Amino acid sequence: MRFPETTPVLVVGGGPVGLTLSVLLSGHGVPHLLVEAHPSTSRHPKARGVSARSMEIFRKCGLEEEVRAAGLPASQVFFYRGRDLVDPDFVRTGVASGAAEGPERTPSPGLICSQDALEAVLLRRARQLAPEGALFDTRLISLTPQDGHVRAVLEDRATGERHTVRADWLVGCDGASSTVREASGIAMAGPTGLGHFLSIRFEAPLGEVVADRASASYFLTAPGRGGFLAVDNDRRWIYQYPYNPEHADTAALLADHQALARLVREAAGLPELAVTVQDTMTWRMDARLAETYRRARVLLAGDAAHVVPPTGGHGMNVGIGDADNLAWKLAAATAGTAGEALLDSYEAERRPVARQVIDISLANSRARDGYRIDDELLLTAAYRSTAVLADPNAPNAPERSPLDPDGDHPEAAPGTRLPHLRLGDRAGAASTLDLVGPGFTLFTTTGAEAWRRQAATATAAGLPVTVRTVPLPGLPEATGVPSTGAVLVRPDGHIAWRAPQPDAGDGQLIAALRRVLSAGPAAQDAGHYPSADSAQRLA
Repeated sequence: MRFPETTPVLVVGGGPVGLTLSVLLSGHGVPHLLVEAHPSTSRHPKARGVSARSMEIFRKCGLEEEVRAAGLPASQVFFYRGRDLVDPDFVRTGVASGAAEGPERTPSPGLICSQDALEAVLLRRARQLAPEGALFDTRLISLTPQDGHVRAVLEDRATGERHTVRADWLVGCDGASSTVREASGIAMAGPTGLGHFLSIRFEAPLGEVVADRASASYFLTAPGRGGFLAVDNDRRWIYQYPYNPEHADTAALLADHQALARLVREAAGLPELAVTVQDTMTWRMDARLAETYRRARVLLAGDAAHVVPPTGGHGMNVGIGDADNLAWKLAAATAGTAGEALLDSYEAERRPVARQVIDISLANSRARDGYRIDDELLLTAAYRSTAVLADPNAPNAPERSPLDPDGDHPEAAPGTRLPHLRLGDRAGAASTLDLVGPGFTLFTTTGAEAWRRQAATATAAGLPVTVRTVPLPGLPEATGVPSTGAVLVRPDGHIAWRAPQPDAGDGQLIAALRRVLSAGPAAQDAGHYPSADSAQRLA
């Protein structure tokens, strides 16, 4: 293995969140190193629900079709309830994500893609973009925050050799038992032990059995039975069995594949089913949130920052959103175009989202009358932070939660995601979202020369902005600005600022950018943040 002595960003953890962050950092042109203690990606399906917002992020990375091909067909994204898999009185509810009536909200509907398949897709892409940037079988031994950087000691688990790496920033994406979080002294708060489950990964010829009821999840209504998760709705399955870790027979059960196969047969209602148990894992249902997402030059993302009960289906998606929010901010900070305070906006924007998803999921786990959070809910995320500039003449908005189940967030207000509009025949772009990034993007309807001059002034000062003229009749209405106005969109697709018309001078846009980036006038002498022409394209 080749270990660099220094790196702008060290990512600890090679699960879906760490790998997504690696892909995004490469797209922003940020050299980095990712290390993962395990020798390979997950063999266990674990998380499976991929939200529409996560799919939009993968679309930006050029991975949407590959992820979709690795997932279940949309026709199978249903939820089954019955006493067993052959219950004649079963109930099947839910429809494929994105099939709901009403305006199209996204170009990239969500889907079910098991974590083992998703990680393989992400790792291939991460290594295409940074061939030596992802080292598995490598663990973090210690980290020491120092003035302006972090000193990390890494161990090659195959050889036992240790290496010291100096990182400008270190991001812990290393899961619920995060070594990074513990070493940084960041506490977690929230209930633990809400349930204990045994996940049995097995093969069995169940495809014909469920042909008339194919679903993503099969919830068994018989008490204490748990449920089945479809990996391919044919031969590959997971059985989730609720168990008591203090029961005297538990240890023996975990080691007895014949007993585990009997559990599967009983739950399926098929006493003669041929079952091959492949492996097992146990997990505990917790609902915890880190007290802070940042300590000096160390940041947390994914399960290292928030542990979400699965009774909502979006724990992994919240982490993928963390990566998307954090990647462009690290890019700006390492390029010198942003002040360090920009990294504080990461917690200000993402921690409330995790808090709300945890609360909804926790309520689901207690009520037992709902299991998933509406897939479109994560599309409504509205940020409030120093990286978002509120409209100066708007009345003070009431405090709202970042995710809005009732649709009360104003469309396209600063902090919300840019609305999706279809672009028709525009080459290489089917949605307004396809025109975003990798740096800042200024959307206009008419392409007024005044806005182009302002973008040129910002670019000359080291803050490149790509101007996108989108002459769609619905754009002014969707973005809430008249045809003379402009909307500044951050690299993560969220609106940073909007203005109804250009000022007389050319400093209006650059002033907004400096405020968003927590950067003073010195930003004009710093390195350039990636523009559409200068950064390595994600797709």
